[in-house]
Amino acid sequence: MNLTWLEDFLALASSGNFSRAASDRHMTQPAFSRRVRALEEWLGVALFDRTTHPVTLTETGQWFQSVAQDMLARVARVPDEARAVADASSATLRFASTHALSFTFLPAWLRGLESGSPMGPIQLVSDVMQQCEALMLQGRIQFLLCHWHEQVPGRLDPASHRSVKLGGDTLVPVSAPGKNGKPLHLLSSSGKYAPILAYSSESGLGRIVRALRSGALEKSRSEPVFTAHLASVLKTMALDGRGVAWLPLSLINEELASGRLVAAGGPEWAIELDIRLFRSNAAAPPAAENFWRRVAGPPGEAVSWKLFKHALTGG
Repeated sequence: MNLTWLEDFLALASSGNFSRAASDRHMTQPAFSRRVRALEEWLGVALFDRTTHPVTLTETGQWFQSVAQDMLARVARVPDEARAVADASSATLRFASTHALSFTFLPAWLRGLESGSPMGPIQLVSDVMQQCEALMLQGRIQFLLCHWHEQVPGRLDPASHRSVKLGGDTLVPVSAPGKNGKPLHLLSSSGKYAPILAYSSESGLGRIVRALRSGALEKSRSEPVFTAHLASVLKTMALDGRGVAWLPLSLINEELASGRLVAAGGPEWAIELDIRLFRSNAAAPPAAENFWRRVAGPPGEAVSWKLFKHALTGG
């Protein structure tokens, strides 16, 4: 038996019309009819009463409808269950991290942790926040590293996920400087226009900026002139003098120190952020549980931040 026959059967059971069901299954009606007939021949019973219009399920067909649904649902669960079995003895730690932290915080933080003892293999997916959250909800990763603000909830339900603060960061609106060293573009509450280099809707940093600063931007009559997923792209555009971008300090420390970027607004425009590591409350493989205890356990959150700073400074 071919599993696609079950999907054909359910499509016809739903529509009661061979032509419509064949169209839904993206095939010709004759080919669709042959597959339905093949399923009936394999079972040795008639599943549909073809004398009615629309066609209806026979008594056996009604019974088989729930069987087919259960079989397809069971097959759909097999990959996740297979991964769960593999994970039970796996030493690989599976991370997702937003792009900005993948480039800045994560390498030094891991280096600091490894200075204490080896960690074993790590698998990392670097993506936008929306996709990282999806990977966590699908159970395809064990840990999610991201920027976080308490006033801007994400997609991870606190009832089923927990987190630990690893450190802090600040989103700062910046611009390239003019010849006088002052910002080419300046945010103002007086209604003076400034071109904005904005994050896309998939970006976690964009979610935070929109939630906390959209009202002030509307009052200033500032509007986006460029939109992108990545902070690194917006950083490049800001360096090119295209507008104002909210960028994490962890990404632009060197540019601020050298004067290649300057603050484009007062401290009221900045946004203080946590750097947090999330996990599901569900049981994880031993390697992942041991890692979590190491990060989140005594003496607490400060340990991870100190390790990060130690790795950055070399002592």
